[in-house]
Amino acid sequence: MNNPKEFYREQISIHTISLKKVKKQLAVSSTIRLFVFFAMIAGIYFGYPSTQIIITSIVTGIAAFIFLVNRHTDLTYTKNKLQKLIELNQLELDVFDGDVSKLSSGKECIDPSHPFSHDIDLFGERSFFQYANRTTTLAGKDRLVGILTENSINDIPKKQDAINNIARLATWRQDYSATAALANATVPIANIKKWLQNYSSFVPKIMKVLPVIITGISLVMFVLLFLNIITFQLFVLWFFVGLAITGTQLKKVNALYNDASKVKDTFEQYYKLVDKIENTNFEAKLLQEKRQLVISDSEKASHTLKQFASILSALDQRNNMLFGVIANGLFLWDILQSYRIEQWISKNRSKVSQWFEVIAFFDAYTSLGNFAFNHPAYVYPKITSENVILKAEQLGHPMLDNKKRIDNDITIDQEQFFIITGANMAGKSTFLRTIALQIMMSNIGLPVCAKSCEYRPIKLISSMRTSDSLRDDASYFFSELTQLKKIVDALEADEYFIILDEILKGTNSKDKAAGSRKFVEKLVAAKATGIIATHDLSLCEIATELPQVQNRFFDAQIVNDELYFDYAFKDGVCQNMNASFLLKKMGIIES
Repeated sequence: MNNPKEFYREQISIHTISLKKVKKQLAVSSTIRLFVFFAMIAGIYFGYPSTQIIITSIVTGIAAFIFLVNRHTDLTYTKNKLQKLIELNQLELDVFDGDVSKLSSGKECIDPSHPFSHDIDLFGERSFFQYANRTTTLAGKDRLVGILTENSINDIPKKQDAINNIARLATWRQDYSATAALANATVPIANIKKWLQNYSSFVPKIMKVLPVIITGISLVMFVLLFLNIITFQLFVLWFFVGLAITGTQLKKVNALYNDASKVKDTFEQYYKLVDKIENTNFEAKLLQEKRQLVISDSEKASHTLKQFASILSALDQRNNMLFGVIANGLFLWDILQSYRIEQWISKNRSKVSQWFEVIAFFDAYTSLGNFAFNHPAYVYPKITSENVILKAEQLGHPMLDNKKRIDNDITIDQEQFFIITGANMAGKSTFLRTIALQIMMSNIGLPVCAKSCEYRPIKLISSMRTSDSLRDDASYFFSELTQLKKIVDALEADEYFIILDEILKGTNSKDKAAGSRKFVEKLVAAKATGIIATHDLSLCEIATELPQVQNRFFDAQIVNDELYFDYAFKDGVCQNMNASFLLKKMGIIES
């Protein structure tokens, strides 16, 4: 069994040592760059008035300076990545300590109309999503949300293998996440796809060869100037000719640049992520299938995406005023890069969607693998085709402190319905969410919080948390009826595990008891499987009439004038209720 905390501490130590070395290299790099700059100035000063010496000093100095700048940029990237890796490992330690404040809550994904997500706190503050999500791309986050809410029971063993495989690749996951986190990619993938698909070329056909011709002439004239064969005035005149040609396409180039600059960081990020996928040999079949989608016989997707990122970066150099003016005057830089962008889009736009989907998939599964890695004691459910829907030993809620959490055994067969009674605060609702989370986690391939688990895949639907809507003029009771109607309709189309918590709360107790009984009878007649929690003990009588229904309860006891809960799941009907005791204990009513 691995020790996640120890792993994270070791990684912080390793990356901290590497970070100190890189910082020293950066300090030396800055000193050398400064030396080269002054050396170039000295060459120009002492070489005057010799044109050859001045040009040689400038060209040599600029070439050396560019090399050093690139090297410095690489070192800076390494430094930033090491810092990000340290942050990622510290974040995991913080989460183990219960601090999830740095993680996205996913509250924007809350959907009360979803079959179960709102009931089980899948999104929002202190939610399962906040606890598990480690995605670093917008598309990956959307994909993870889709996985959690899909309610699909297909290919569960295949998903389990994939998550287990990624769980074992701890350093790969962190490297993947750190790489993605360093790019400031904020444009939705859907917008990028739309731009690529709808893009219309504007570069005239003559511009396909003209930049090459202009560049060749500029280089020849530069050599002639160096040899004092032509005058500087003639060279400047030629320079302005180039600027004039560039000016004819300036408006359209500016429009292209406006769009390209928005997506540059995304492609810079994505080619590095695809490269990590391509160069990893996965064992799980699902991961192998996804990896194959970015590998072709002719060229790797990472190379193609890197090429586009390089072109976009080249066009972005126009922001450097000195370089932009010189490059456009001598090489028609903007037109050349615009043509290269158009050629790339024309050739690859149909492939991009598939590549983006693969990246989103791996980003989402990195989160799932990280969750599995962080919980080495959890078990992957054994998928069966038996009549038993769920048979779990020591099943617990995955987000409760394992030192305080009380785990329970449960076995529920197909077409069996449990009625759970219990005192207030005895653990009924928590247990319902435990079961719901186990089903959701099992269906997406995650290990579950249990000592052992056998599971026959089934979709989940619930009615546990209903609210009224003044905006929609819908009462609480009507909203609940609407949800119950959805459950009945869903059962006509497929098999579901149903979880209900104190239904028909918006009506009087007599009507509530009669309605609840009829609804349970209807579910049993529809051969449904599920659980209902209630305070209404009269509902338990139905178990004497319908063999599919069984009673379970959570108990509360008064020990030394204090309320005591053991949170144990027991057979039978609860006999001890605590409302009167609590009212007396808090001084609300007289003894």
